[in-house]
Amino acid sequence: MIRQLDSSDAEFDTLLTALLSFPEEDQAEVRSVVAGIIKDVRDRGDIALVELTNQFDRQSAEDMTSLQISPTRLAAAFDAISPLVRDALIESADRVRRYHEQQLSAMGAGDDWQFTDELGNTLGQKVKAMSRVGIYVPGGKAAYPSTIIMTAVPAKVAGVEEIVLCVPTPGGELNDVLLAAAHLCGVDHVFTVGGAQAIAAMAYGTISVPKVDKIVGPGNVYVATAKELVFGDVGIDMIAGPSEVVIVADDSADPDWVVQDMFAQAEHDEMAQAIVISPSAQLLQKVKALIPVKLGEQTRSSIIDVAIDQRAALIRVENLDDAFDLVNRIAPEHLQIALEAPEQYLEKVHHAGAVFLGADTAEVVGDYSAGPSHVLPTGGTARFASPLGVYDFQTRTSVIHCSPRGAIVLNRAAAILAREEGLDAHAESALSRVKG
Repeated sequence: MIRQLDSSDAEFDTLLTALLSFPEEDQAEVRSVVAGIIKDVRDRGDIALVELTNQFDRQSAEDMTSLQISPTRLAAAFDAISPLVRDALIESADRVRRYHEQQLSAMGAGDDWQFTDELGNTLGQKVKAMSRVGIYVPGGKAAYPSTIIMTAVPAKVAGVEEIVLCVPTPGGELNDVLLAAAHLCGVDHVFTVGGAQAIAAMAYGTISVPKVDKIVGPGNVYVATAKELVFGDVGIDMIAGPSEVVIVADDSADPDWVVQDMFAQAEHDEMAQAIVISPSAQLLQKVKALIPVKLGEQTRSSIIDVAIDQRAALIRVENLDDAFDLVNRIAPEHLQIALEAPEQYLEKVHHAGAVFLGADTAEVVGDYSAGPSHVLPTGGTARFASPLGVYDFQTRTSVIHCSPRGAIVLNRAAAILAREEGLDAHAESALSRVKG
């Protein structure tokens, strides 16, 4: 039974907090297991990867050669899949590429920049793409070729030279569409290794798996914990939680569409979250009545049923201003604005990973075909985090070149501040350029 909340209730804040919180797994146990896996991979490399893959993914690999997919096999998969699916992959990749090329252009094409100040000093930045990036793609309950497109294409647009992909294949079952996506996106190395061991391998490198500069892509709690533990030795995009959508709707919205959009999010896994916010009690009642009717039509109904029962909610608010105040408090991964004249409400949104304007704009197009990456901040982190983009695959180096006049002015100022901080060697270093 889906929760029904009302923002005017005295206990609303408490109920909302409970809704947004996660039933905590034993984090100490998870961290202990993951730390052990990471240490094992660091110590024993490929041998540990083979053993752990056989253990967790029910495989019988003898060495890493059977866990690496060759470029020839990727190309064969691309040629073998249905032309309809192949065309959809190409369309998705083209749109993601065009979007991120526009993003790169808006950032000044990712070029170095500099200026000369009034003292003749030259100041600026060097902008460089990372050399090698690792992509993790989940492979448990479903295969996600779209995630390869949404991660590898922005990396390529940014100028990344080499891409390493790790994906679990439970039972050794390969997905040709996923392999075709890797071929289409120019992935250089593909390993059928998953879990925390894959993160460790990409973070520290083994004989077979190249060490990367940054790891991106979603995963389960073990993958997320592994990314957290290796951060600092390698870059990561974010620590993502279960997928989520908030739908702000009024009486102009089609209840059937609203329910199907909730289900589209809920079918990811049992921890996915779908919340509908509306000032219309009538719309919310229609949505509630349709949920059990449409649930039986879904192929992943057992997953959806749990997610709707445990994590979904229908929230009535007094007005749309209250609705967007609530949106900004939740800071959802996906926000659908199913209102008349939805563009009028965009400026009210301060915190959201991606915004979908109008009832015709399903969140699903963001997952596959619109253009922006579907790797988005979850769990309220949209308050301070951004969608994956070309900027995630670049580094920026500050450049400072003092003129003779500028050296005197800047070093004197630096020496004064260094003395204030008690760092005398700093001060002497600066003053040595001024003396004489």
